[in-house]
Amino acid sequence: MVGALAFSLAGCVPADQTSLAPATLSAAAAPDSPSAFQEPTPAEVAALPEATYDAVISGLLPFSRVVDSPVARFHLEADAPMYGADRHTPVARLAASNFLGEDTVVVPVEIDGDWAMVLTPSRQLLPSQNGGSAPAQSAAWIRVSELTQDAELPARIDVSVGKQTLTITNDGQPDITFPVGIGAPDTPTPTGVTGYLQARYLDPAQDETVYPIQLTSLHSSAADEPFGGSDGGLIGIHFQEENTGQVSHGCIRLSADAITAVNALPLGTLISITP
Repeated sequence: MVGALAFSLAGCVPADQTSLAPATLSAAAAPDSPSAFQEPTPAEVAALPEATYDAVISGLLPFSRVVDSPVARFHLEADAPMYGADRHTPVARLAASNFLGEDTVVVPVEIDGDWAMVLTPSRQLLPSQNGGSAPAQSAAWIRVSELTQDAELPARIDVSVGKQTLTITNDGQPDITFPVGIGAPDTPTPTGVTGYLQARYLDPAQDETVYPIQLTSLHSSAADEPFGGSDGGLIGIHFQEENTGQVSHGCIRLSADAITAVNALPLGTLISITP
């Protein structure tokens, strides 16, 4: 169960002083003991597969929930090991810098003692490996001590595939809703899941020279590479002249005013997509 997270700090703090209010813990949760966790060496961390946007790492956790609790954005001071369900053997590493050379955005959605469940930019499974269906989002456990808080995230994005709308809710302010274009029937936009804005950038190769692409951590759940490119089936939020109807390869297409509103939100902002 996702606990209601309350993040009390705004601004950077040293990693060993990161403040995360406890989330609701499961009945089976137990405190760590010195013998229960052994920190890997820097060399062991470096040898782990990196959880990049185009990686597929089976040891990650499939994540298929809609999160509506407040969250905060964190970063890493150094590459950090990531763990699956056993929280014992690391399965991947999350690099301190992303593919743009910027601080990797880290978003916890659950806290259990010394552990935080964070959403990752990688895939856990390809649709072709599972009969044409795979989780659109992955997660992993990471030690809370690895995280340095940047800011609270009061806003969230909600996309309704059925209504073909995108709504921005921001800390009690009036909701703003825009019409959107969504995935075509054979390349649908994934639903029933929450991801986050992980990066934004201009890409002349995709004719995006004015409005930055808002890259989410979500991936197509129905096709390995629906666009036919090399982006790992990522779900982006981007400007397009044709921005209504079932017209995309899974991405969310927006008008100029809509993409400008999304571009004003901080990275790490959650995006939930519902049917």
